[in-house]
Amino acid sequence: IIARAYAIAMAGRPGPVVISLPEDTLAQYEDVEPFPFQEAPEPGPSDDEITKVQALLLQAQKPILLIGGSRWNSETVNALEEWAKAWQIPVATTFRRQNLFNHDHECYAGDAGIMINPRLRARIKESDLVLMIGTRLSEVASQDYSLVQMNPKQKLIHVYPGAEELGRVYIADLPILATPTTFIQSLAKLAPPSEKKWKKLAHNAHADYRYWTLIEIESADDDLNMNFVIQHMREGVARDAIVCHGAGNYGMWVQRFWNYRNFGSQLAPISGSMGYGLPAAIAAKLTCPEKEVYCFAGDGCFQMVHQELATAIQEKLHIVVLVVDNGQYGTIRMHQEMRYPGRRSATAITNPDFAAIAKASG
Repeated sequence: IIARAYAIAMAGRPGPVVISLPEDTLAQYEDVEPFPFQEAPEPGPSDDEITKVQALLLQAQKPILLIGGSRWNSETVNALEEWAKAWQIPVATTFRRQNLFNHDHECYAGDAGIMINPRLRARIKESDLVLMIGTRLSEVASQDYSLVQMNPKQKLIHVYPGAEELGRVYIADLPILATPTTFIQSLAKLAPPSEKKWKKLAHNAHADYRYWTLIEIESADDDLNMNFVIQHMREGVARDAIVCHGAGNYGMWVQRFWNYRNFGSQLAPISGSMGYGLPAAIAAKLTCPEKEVYCFAGDGCFQMVHQELATAIQEKLHIVVLVVDNGQYGTIRMHQEMRYPGRRSATAITNPDFAAIAKASG
């Protein structure tokens, strides 16, 4: 049962598995040889499917890649960056999967998530070919399912490691059961055309991204300007630093303005999990002790998990935590004001002295 659970957990879209055991078995002892480690299956595209991908790419005038999901690694990310450079096709990441593509890359077009760049939104909608790799493109990334297949002339290639997802929401012109690794290994074998119909498409998309992420410092006299904080980090933080945060409006500054350059440099929830940032930062520092680790947390987020500072101290982990203290559950307050103006309820919070808590923790 345990071996089967591990196999299920690692296959397709990796995730948790619940094992339910009868109560009377929990009090019994048995000597059992451990099962050997089972590798996760790696479905890959057929030669015929790759030939069809090539044909659709060569027919396109305005292609774009949307990447996300799991089953990625640094080698696959590097291979995709090389392929995109050779083909000069713009690449956009999905919600909180921005570390899957170097933001300094000439083909990076930005991220499809909360507060999407309007120019990127228009670019995706106007594309005549969307190649989705590893992503389900669910509610947030799809802008409430309004981003792709709204144009009748748009073709869709959907590459995903779980068969249950293909055709569930999007009826792709070419569905492919494959992991990002196996698909990009095959994609990398395709030679780019000498003449590209989409000339300057990637250049213009990256220019739009650069313009969207310019930081304007309104005034140096403000009590706290988050634009200034991000700009200060851009200038002083290591390029391979790991940045973590939870769910909340404070994360918008990180999402829009921080430049991710390496695989594994972003830890953030796609499920709206408040309090995620600090435990994630601790895990990141334990896993990569040689790297700088930063955690952004709202005051509401931080109050849920600040006791984990004791864990960081006990394990002698040097992490930096930035608490954005506005005295309220900001995202919930925002939705209250949008839907029920003037009728806010239970969103104001009285905070402790966070610096004193950190000092008391050691």
